[in-house]
Amino acid sequence: MKKALMLLLVVSLVFGGSLSASAAEKAKTYKNCTALNKDYPGGVAKDAKVKNKGGKTKHKPHVSKELYEANKKSDRDKDGIACEK
Repeated sequence: MKKALMLLLVVSLVFGGSLSASAAEKAKTYKNCTALNKDYPGGVAKDAKVKNKGGKTKHKPHVSKELYEANKKSDRDKDGIACEK
């Protein structure tokens, strides 16, 4: 009986902790590119395969589909990278 209760407790802690962690990792929406570039100097790309259309950039973009989708409005040239520098 004790083993069953311990197993139930461990399983509930593992799954309960992972659900609350994923809820806390929601993508942040930034007001503008200046605010986004403070945290991500190279901008945010939706995929690692995305190429910049605007020419050379100083920094490599951070790859995160969720973060890109939350800040899609900041991708002026619609190349899949928001706020590239």
